[in-house]
Amino acid sequence: MSLRLKALNAGLRLIARRYLAHVREPENLRQSFARTARLYAAVPWSWLLEDRLTQGGHSVNATWVMNRRSAGTGVILYFHGGGYIAGTPQTHARLGARLARLSGMRLCLPDYRLAPENPFPAAVDDALCAYQTLLQRGYPPDRIVLGGDSAGGGLMLALLHLIGRKGLPWPGRVFAFSPWTDLTLSRNAAAGVAVDDPLLPAERMAELRDMYLQGTDPDDPRASPLMGEFAGAPPVMIQVGSNEILLDDSRLMAAHLRGQGVEVRLDVWPGAPHVWQMFHGRLPEADRALSDLAGFLAADKGAGGAAAGQPR
Repeated sequence: MSLRLKALNAGLRLIARRYLAHVREPENLRQSFARTARLYAAVPWSWLLEDRLTQGGHSVNATWVMNRRSAGTGVILYFHGGGYIAGTPQTHARLGARLARLSGMRLCLPDYRLAPENPFPAAVDDALCAYQTLLQRGYPPDRIVLGGDSAGGGLMLALLHLIGRKGLPWPGRVFAFSPWTDLTLSRNAAAGVAVDDPLLPAERMAELRDMYLQGTDPDDPRASPLMGEFAGAPPVMIQVGSNEILLDDSRLMAAHLRGQGVEVRLDVWPGAPHVWQMFHGRLPEADRALSDLAGFLAADKGAGGAAAGQPR
């Protein structure tokens, strides 16, 4: 563990975790998230383009991130985190720019609707609309990569479940950073197991879940992809920190996918906080994690089998 990672964990525990344990109004959380993102707002050597993705009368705004390396027909469809109540394409544009540069693909950030104003399944409907729009626009399915972090990682995996259920073409590859996959909160550390998560307070997870679901059964696979069906899905890479309350969500999701025949690479990073990849350029563990992801995205289907499921 680098000295920078130790310092980051200490700072998160002292400031961010305390704030997240007490903030009540979603709007306050959104504003705080936006202010923090502005500290890292520079998107060097890239440009952002606003778009509206429309499919069958449904539409969702989106931001495209591109640079000189974004060539060909490859696209990453990336869903931002924020507990389903916060986050925007702007809060994740810097991470998106880095992913676009490393992969050589353009990246699309849907501005999916947030709870509690727009409860489940609004976000899922927006995610499906975004994917279907890319297909309609002629992007080859095997050149589409699905990605997401935290709640956005769970949303992306819920979309992957729907792709299979609806008989849509599978994307080429899939990745998730610390995905929230079990909103029942009954199978993971958020159910009450004491952990040393430097960022996320476990005691707030049920409240966050309830703002999103508003009475919907959390066993619905569109809410908890851990209950989903994925037979035939493409290779999946999951990166998660060893001290996160969502560690079990990642481990169980990886096991669930493997049980349905999906190739999975699960990387557990010692001491890394929730979605540490956001600190790329400042944290060596973040840079190495994104470099590993770039290698996964560049590999042919079925490659990397020797590394599949081997944690760090």
